[in-house]
Amino acid sequence: MKFAIIKERKNPPDRRVVFSPEMLAKARVQFPQSEFVVESSDIRIFPDEAYKNQDFLVTNTVSDADVMIGVKEVPIDALISNKKYFFFSHTIKKQPYNRKLLKAILDKNIEMYDHEVITKANGARLIGFGRYAGLVGAYNGFRLLGIRDGLFKLPKVEHLADLEEVKQELDKITLPNIKIILSGTGKVAHGAKEILDHLQISEVTDEAFLSQEFDRPVYCLIDVMEYNKRKDGAKGDKFEFYKDPSPYESDFMKYAQVADFFIAGHFYGDGAPYLFTREDAKRPDFNINIVADVSCDIDGPVASTIRPSTIADPFYGYDPNTEKEVPIDHPGAIAVMAVDNLPCELPKDASEGFGEMFLKYVIPAFHTDDSDGILERALMTKNGKLTERYTYLQDYVAGNE
Repeated sequence: MKFAIIKERKNPPDRRVVFSPEMLAKARVQFPQSEFVVESSDIRIFPDEAYKNQDFLVTNTVSDADVMIGVKEVPIDALISNKKYFFFSHTIKKQPYNRKLLKAILDKNIEMYDHEVITKANGARLIGFGRYAGLVGAYNGFRLLGIRDGLFKLPKVEHLADLEEVKQELDKITLPNIKIILSGTGKVAHGAKEILDHLQISEVTDEAFLSQEFDRPVYCLIDVMEYNKRKDGAKGDKFEFYKDPSPYESDFMKYAQVADFFIAGHFYGDGAPYLFTREDAKRPDFNINIVADVSCDIDGPVASTIRPSTIADPFYGYDPNTEKEVPIDHPGAIAVMAVDNLPCELPKDASEGFGEMFLKYVIPAFHTDDSDGILERALMTKNGKLTERYTYLQDYVAGNE
């Protein structure tokens, strides 16, 4: 089987790649029965020469490969019929802007494997850029704090070589005595936690966070059962919540009343209660004034996230009273960081980490008849049709939603 590392063609340009040259060389050693080629790219974080130095063929034409491996959506006019593709299609939530892409994938008889649904049997994701989104998102939150309050100046992550340099910059700052809430328990939250721990910010319990004042910066990590509660007052259950969140309501305000800084690293499921609403943000006892929204669900569970921001212009203010965007230093504003493509700022580390996971879980599945069902669960389209797992997208493809 012949695998091709394809050029990223989506704008704005994304410098990430699934396999670094070194990781691709490991794949070749581990699976000598497979062939790997690289499509030439002038934007990739690893230059063509780095792959050539590992004795890979770098070419402008990869149409003879069986499996095309990319990161972001492939433009419709660049799709090659009758191939297997791996990339983030951003269609599984019926995103309107990619309906035509999924339709084209079906029309071109492409077998589409979406990175987002490469999972274990229990649904847990096996690969992704979540850790790097959390790392960069937390860093950007502190960068926002420093700029708004005139405390320190952190450089943009995109101007730093790697994660090591990011951490070196953090070593230069001194934080005020702030209280930070971090939501989530997945890869995103753990990436953000890595930054908080590097800064030697003390992690405290819920009880201490809610009831005590501190003479140092502290943070509290909260999961769904900490910031949601049953409406009937009964004891909540996480697995019950995941199945049906309708008996629950948000219990986030108890944190919002005492926290200064919120890092949103949670996964938000459809139908779950919003963490805080626009009305919540208007309350005089709502104390949070900085939000680093790594999850970045627009006009949803985090009321201050009214639009995504960009790497070029990552910050804006939200005025709770007018519900409008304002400057970050506007009186009473919540300062917001809501960049929706954070891992792009750390392309080298993100690519190396992604390739390690892809080599561990995905490439072997092609050589074991997919014994763990990894490819089957990720396969969205085959023979010009949606696979059974993804038939819920049929009306979306047809344009009826």
